Order: sequence, then C-alpha cells, then structure tokens
Amino acid sequence: MKKLFIVAITALGFTFAAQAQDAATSTNGGQTAQGKWLIEANTGFGGQAGTPAANTGFNFNSSDGETSWSLGAEGGYFVADDLAVKVGLGFQDYEGDGSSFNYKVGAKYYIASMIPVQVDYVGISEKDADENPSFLGLQGGYAIFLGENVSIEPGLRYSIALNDDSYATEDVFQFQIGFALHF
Repeated sequence: MKKLFIVAITALGFTFAAQAQDAATSTNGGQTAQGKWLIEANTGFGGQAGTPAANTGFNFNSSDGETSWSLGAEGGYFVADDLAVKVGLGFQDYEGDGSSFNYKVGAKYYIASMIPVQVDYVGISEKDADENPSFLGLQGGYAIFLGENVSIEPGLRYSIALNDDSYATEDVFQFQIGFALHF
C-alpha cells in the first residue's frame, strides 16, 4: 500500500510540474529563479511525542507525559528556475529517551513559482542505536511571498518509515508552517 501511495503521489507531482513548467510565468519577483539561495525554518505539528520523524525544523510536542523538542534549519540552491536542491540539519531531544542528530537531503519544486512540492530522504543518527531510522518525506503547500526575500509556506508533510526492524516504523503525518528567506 505504501509503494502504491508513493508511486501515485510522485506521478501526480510530475504531472502538475510538467503542466506548470509549460505555463509558468514568474509571479513572485524571481525568488525561485536559477542561482538564488533558500534558507528555511519549519514548524512541525502532529505526530506523537517520542516518535522520531527526523525533524530539521522547530518542534515541541508533549503527550501522555512524554515531551520532545527539535531545533534545525534547511538550506537550498536553485539549480533551475523553481527547482532547489536542499539539505537540512537538526537536533531532537526525547525526554528520558535520549537525543538524535537529524539530516535531510532532497529537492523542492515550485509549481507555477508558488506551490512548493518536496521529496526528500530524512534520517536519524543516534548513539548506540542498533539501526538508525530513515524516512521518505513527501510534502506540498503554498508559498505566500511577503516581499522580495521572505515567504511563508504552510503545508502538509507525510514521512514514510523505511525501516522494518527499527523502533521508528510508523509513518508520520504533519502540518507545517515554513518560513523562508530567498536571496
């Protein structure tokens, strides 16, 4: 079922991207033009406290007496108009269960220069772990440009667990609000 969902979402994303590429006109002042840089900080809502989602943003979660928080950021470079290659780093702390270093590598495409869709690989690195969890991340949203250098990007993210033997085998669905600097 996961594979079918991944294939369907990917095909849908490429279909929209191809249509938008044919009809795209820059409506955002060139913030997503080739050669530009992107720095992002996201807030993540959802998931469960203590359940890692390889968060590279800002997050605080408390449920059933367990609290977790994370701190991180992402950066990217537009290799083509509307297409950025991105990396992200973060730190996450689980109350009583330790902490982790999180990393992300992926690509973000802005359909019609204002509808961001992203596909990425996310991982968690923990000291003394038998197996470090990893996820395939899919996200989409809408970019609200507040000027030449700032955008707010609310969206949805679905992280698909790639490990069967790890403690983090659950998929995570999140609502995020991203804040981005374009230069």
